[in-house]
Amino acid sequence: MSRRLRTEPLRGELPMRMPGNPYSVVVLLKGYAEPERVGDAVRADGSVTLVLPQAWGQAGSHGELPPEGGEAKTALEAAAGGPILVDTGGPWAQEALLRALAGQGVAPADVTLVVGTHGHSDHIGNLGLFPGAALLVSHDFCLPGGRYLPHGLGEERPLKLGPGLEVWATPGHGGQRDVSVVVAGTALGTVVVAGDVFERDGDKDSWQTLSEDPVAQERSRKRVLGTADVVIPGHGAPFRVIREPWNPESKDPGNNW
Repeated sequence: MSRRLRTEPLRGELPMRMPGNPYSVVVLLKGYAEPERVGDAVRADGSVTLVLPQAWGQAGSHGELPPEGGEAKTALEAAAGGPILVDTGGPWAQEALLRALAGQGVAPADVTLVVGTHGHSDHIGNLGLFPGAALLVSHDFCLPGGRYLPHGLGEERPLKLGPGLEVWATPGHGGQRDVSVVVAGTALGTVVVAGDVFERDGDKDSWQTLSEDPVAQERSRKRVLGTADVVIPGHGAPFRVIREPWNPESKDPGNNW
């Protein structure tokens, strides 16, 4: 029997925590995009998500970057041993971001890796708060001080950061260099922090107008929906991906894909 996908909002207040082993996911700030009443301007900011290794904070466990001379794979795996921030919001959200991190017991100096899903200002506007972290912004990976390392990320070659933790190339919205973070093993299944691959739940009639490469983004969206149990979009609340047998006569309260 064929199966269909539908989505529905994930209910809950922020911070929204999805515990897991070996990584938990915490949605710190929910992105938004709100057209202003006059003209074509939009007031917007991107979602901010924290990925916490289960071992972090335990006695003797600290996320540390490798010494100079290491390869990208080693550096990425080491950086994933501490708190990982996926997107940082815009600079106007700095105080909200600091409060949200403090609420999880995380100081900016504790963050060992920041992943920017793409280079738009509402997603990487607070990189300056984390000078001691490794940075993976789109496809550019560097260690503190600006030491850039090649890594070979591509659509057929994800970056493996740890057990069940990967960075995928998910091109489309910002061209060819968008990325998403995939976290398996949470209480809600596999969570994909998708940046603007998805603007929000139910965006299937609007995302194309914001896409630099709609063909590539459609491919990325299908790939994410084929794996995720929960998607954290760039400008809306997290949503579940539900797979169920296809019955053309059934009434569907969610969004069909």
